[in-house]
Amino acid sequence: MSNKEIENFVKLRISNSYLFSGLRNSSKWAWRAILKHMGLHHRMTHRQASKKFENLKKRYKELKNPPAGVKVVPQSWPFFSLMDDAMEGRLQSSAPILKALPNNSNVSDFLIAPTRKRRKVSNMGVSSAVDEAAGIAEIEVQVYGDEVEAAAAEPAESEEVNGSIPEVDISTNCEPRERKSEQLLMQREKPHQDVAALDRERALLERERAVTERERAVMERERAVMERERAVMEREQLMLEKDRDALRSERLVLEKEKAKWQRLLVQKERTEEITEEDSKVMNSDAVDKRERVLSLLEKLAENI
Repeated sequence: MSNKEIENFVKLRISNSYLFSGLRNSSKWAWRAILKHMGLHHRMTHRQASKKFENLKKRYKELKNPPAGVKVVPQSWPFFSLMDDAMEGRLQSSAPILKALPNNSNVSDFLIAPTRKRRKVSNMGVSSAVDEAAGIAEIEVQVYGDEVEAAAAEPAESEEVNGSIPEVDISTNCEPRERKSEQLLMQREKPHQDVAALDRERALLERERAVTERERAVMERERAVMERERAVMEREQLMLEKDRDALRSERLVLEKEKAKWQRLLVQKERTEEITEEDSKVMNSDAVDKRERVLSLLEKLAENI
């Protein structure tokens, strides 16, 4: 598929999650509906589509949660952002909502999966062994190159391909014992897988905790800087208050001196006015005396 087809493929899968209800054959018909909508139903089988999506999820998880000590660059994979949006639920309603195909749809419209190679599996003749294997009717073995797939979970699909149900022979052999040993081996491996997953999650949590601690340390440093700046501002504010008080007191002193000088100026002006009046009076008296002297001299001259 091209990159555009893969993008539409993932968006259709996420937007139509309701089709994958977990009921029998629901996954098969859901994938067929998606492939038919994309026009790929003659190029891919529903198993190939499911495997394609699982591979995308696996690759995304490997890049999202790498093992401890392993450095990866998620952006190097072109579909990381797409799968991240898909896994985080941001692609809901990003593609058309498809209708579920009925189970009786024409099978010839779709590419048929390759025929599986089978072998009969016999159970032990004793009733206890039959009771233990009551939930398992058969084990189908499908060989694709080197891959061997246990298909007991899809009996309906194998019936559709081959058109018949294989017989189960009940006889005394060691096959159930081998199956039990395989199941035990799988059960033994599962805890190791769970432990590995837990280790990856623990490593992820440790990294997140380290990031949180670094952010907390940065916040503490910023808080300390803010506290120091606040203390400096408070000291400057106190100094400004002191300067303001000093200016206020100096202003009062200047106002008093100004009032004093104004009083002195008024007194000086009054003194000058009085002095001028006195000088005027004295001048007028001198003029009168002079006039009287002249008049006497004139009279004396006339008498002579």
